[in-house]
Amino acid sequence: MKSFYKFYTIAIAGIVLIFVAANLFLARTEKTETRRYYRVEVNRIVNEIKRNGVENVNLSDYRYITHIETFYENGSLVSSSENHQKNNALEERKKTFYEGTDSDYIIREINGIFYRFDYLTSTDKKLNTVTTVVNFILAAMSLMILSILTYVWYKILKPFHSLREVPYELSRGNLTIPVKESKSRFFGKFVWGINMLRENIEQQKQRELALIHDKKTLVLSISHDIKTPLSAIKLYSQALSKELYKDPAKKIEIAESINEKTNEIEKFISQIIKASNEDFLNLEVQKGEFYLSELIHKITQYYTEKLELIRIAFSIDHYSDCILKGDLDRSIEVLQNIIENAVKYGDGHNISLAFSEENDCQLITAKNSGCTLSETELPHIFDSFWRGSNTGNNAGSGLGLAICRQLMYKMNGDIFAEIQDNMMCVTLVFGKAGG
Repeated sequence: MKSFYKFYTIAIAGIVLIFVAANLFLARTEKTETRRYYRVEVNRIVNEIKRNGVENVNLSDYRYITHIETFYENGSLVSSSENHQKNNALEERKKTFYEGTDSDYIIREINGIFYRFDYLTSTDKKLNTVTTVVNFILAAMSLMILSILTYVWYKILKPFHSLREVPYELSRGNLTIPVKESKSRFFGKFVWGINMLRENIEQQKQRELALIHDKKTLVLSISHDIKTPLSAIKLYSQALSKELYKDPAKKIEIAESINEKTNEIEKFISQIIKASNEDFLNLEVQKGEFYLSELIHKITQYYTEKLELIRIAFSIDHYSDCILKGDLDRSIEVLQNIIENAVKYGDGHNISLAFSEENDCQLITAKNSGCTLSETELPHIFDSFWRGSNTGNNAGSGLGLAICRQLMYKMNGDIFAEIQDNMMCVTLVFGKAGG
């Protein structure tokens, strides 16, 4: 915020400097123009006086010259007492001639007579109008700039400033305080999304805690149940080892009992494995309808520039727009996950999207060159926590494609993969609306 205050102050200072510079320039221009005009008028009047005399000069014909004063110095001043009064009158007349005006003036001598031409320096209405218009435009532009800066402060920077601590608080696990929603056209959806993210994280946290509790309870319960058959097996095995049972039929019965108890233990182990393979992600999908073009536009908008920066050719085949069944956001998530895998595990040369139709379904196939996955590993790529031999040092959890499969199933779609001519092809199957 301090940076904005500094910028705001600099903007105001810049506006003031522009005002001052513009008015100084216009004043200088006006002074220069006025000086040129009044000198021209003085020369015209001098020529007119020479021709017709000062009595015939009509000042209303002139813009800048306002008055003409004459002074004729008849000889030199004398010092005799009889001429003292004449000398005083002459001095008073000279003083009045040279100092008896408040306006600017210029003096010219014509045939021994001094003429004082009084003139004004600010009578050019055109220049005054230009100055007024320029100042008005500058004031309007300044007001507009300051209004825009003020609007940016109140509607963009200030709301965003109030959200600066939100990511930090979320990273710390502080999920209880909701973000105050606003009607801002810039951050309304962002604030709504932050609140949705906070609520989803909180729900996910509660689901994880519930899942941990349930699995812990299950493990404890099964562990307790396993103790009974294990104890029986232990007793039977000790009896057999000490040859407490001599009758062969009894030994067979004991062996069958041991087998029965092991079957019980296998049953408990199967329950543990089943619980471990349950849908721990608990993904939610909003079933609806969306246009294929919406999905492709979002993907194109995100990946065109990104793939161009890392120099991977990205192409999208021609397709016919149609309405698909499913969740647009989740569909974007699935396709993004597949393209990210193509970037991570491909050879970095080419990624493309192809389209086809089959039995009222729309198929979208993401292809990438440089597939190094073996055919024997292909059936396992959608399994949870499974990672292929081609992953190398690339970080990952082995859940990406498993999540994609669950999402597609929940949208009543499908997903499958195949290898064609050293190209990894992952195909998404969407149902068409009305199909």
